[in-house]
Amino acid sequence: MREVISEALVQKYNVPCPRYTSYPTVPYWDVSDFNAEKWEQSVRKNFLISNKKGGMSLYLHLPYCESLCTYCGCNTRITINHKVELPYIETILKEWRLYLNLFEEKPILSELHLGGGTPTFFSPENLNYLLTTIYADCIIPEETCFSFEGHPNNTTKEHLQMFYDLGFKRVSFGIQDFDPKVQEIINRIQPLENVVRVTDEAREIGYTSVNYDLVYGLPMQQLDTVKDTVEKVIRLMPDRIAFYSYAHVPWLKPGQRKFTEADLPSDSTKRDLYELGKTMFLDAGYGDVGMDHFALPNDELTLASKNGKLHRNFMGYTAQHTMFSIGLGVSSISDTWGGFAQNVKTVEVYQKKVDEGIIPVFKGHILTDQDLYMRSHILEVMCQYRTSWKEGELSMDIINQLHALEADGLILMGNTSFAVSEIGKAFLRNICMAFDVRLWEDKSTKVQFSTSM
Repeated sequence: MREVISEALVQKYNVPCPRYTSYPTVPYWDVSDFNAEKWEQSVRKNFLISNKKGGMSLYLHLPYCESLCTYCGCNTRITINHKVELPYIETILKEWRLYLNLFEEKPILSELHLGGGTPTFFSPENLNYLLTTIYADCIIPEETCFSFEGHPNNTTKEHLQMFYDLGFKRVSFGIQDFDPKVQEIINRIQPLENVVRVTDEAREIGYTSVNYDLVYGLPMQQLDTVKDTVEKVIRLMPDRIAFYSYAHVPWLKPGQRKFTEADLPSDSTKRDLYELGKTMFLDAGYGDVGMDHFALPNDELTLASKNGKLHRNFMGYTAQHTMFSIGLGVSSISDTWGGFAQNVKTVEVYQKKVDEGIIPVFKGHILTDQDLYMRSHILEVMCQYRTSWKEGELSMDIINQLHALEADGLILMGNTSFAVSEIGKAFLRNICMAFDVRLWEDKSTKVQFSTSM
């Protein structure tokens, strides 16, 4: 019998909270101690280390979409003009060459992900040109984790075959919700038959992992409509499901102002939506893998979780644990393990900087020893539901916060360790906040994040 989360816990912990795809989180980067020279030093130093330990990850941000999904929090550029494709690809390739100039040997490319925007906005021919040009300067090992995000409405069989021929075995489709009213208000109209088609085609071609992204907490969602969406998803049985909490941040994403808070489910209803979906996924044979993720028993994500090899980075959960990741394209974030850097956020500025031979980062953070230590704990909690430390390593401030979490039943404390309880799994972001020294030492009252529930 699964434990029920009380309304009091939901109300207490439903506070603005990072998603912890990194630590420190972007709003708490020390940008004053960052410059282009320090970033290049971090790239040179940590690339060689990563190359000797199995390789690097590469993220390509392709921002173009033909229409704006009003719930979306991504960096996008809306256009129906497909003449933008090649100029943007050429800029990404120029940026890649700027990084290649810093590498002292050929990079081993172990992980590759295309996100957006809508990567399948681009034609198969142009994407093939982009990828084969990048491959020409890399060593591609036998074991790789290559994936892309596809829109069910415009992902063609040609897209799927081209990616598969280039080593991609995983595809992620943005489903969000199947209810017509929800699709209309978030401007994401995609018929069920389109999802069925791309899923069937991917499996026929040979993809070993098909992922669906779903979102709970969207405007107009109700228990019966989410139940219907989840039933349709389970019938299609994707290998992985990401069941994300809708992040309502209209102060950052003005498109979200096309509906109001009155259109959103209440906090308690939103929690019920998640618990309903989670129960249905578990009953259908999916395992609970990290925050918001579910996977079938034989999926790589499940196996990585069982083997203690699950990792989390700016691309989300992954079975490939690399410690060096370069993000190419507008707004992309790179991580050398010793430092973070983010690219400029507008296409025009991005292209101008790259054309001038400048790596187009505009802010970043060089990690301190304390950052690296806290990052290790947050990753352990996010990926393994536990963490441990040596006697005297943690400050009393952190220990006191952990005891408060223990008192609420979210963690099970040992002398120098804790494990996340079953109820606590719903509050992973809150638990990680205990180690977020930069967040709770900050005196700002500005809201930086969406709420945790």
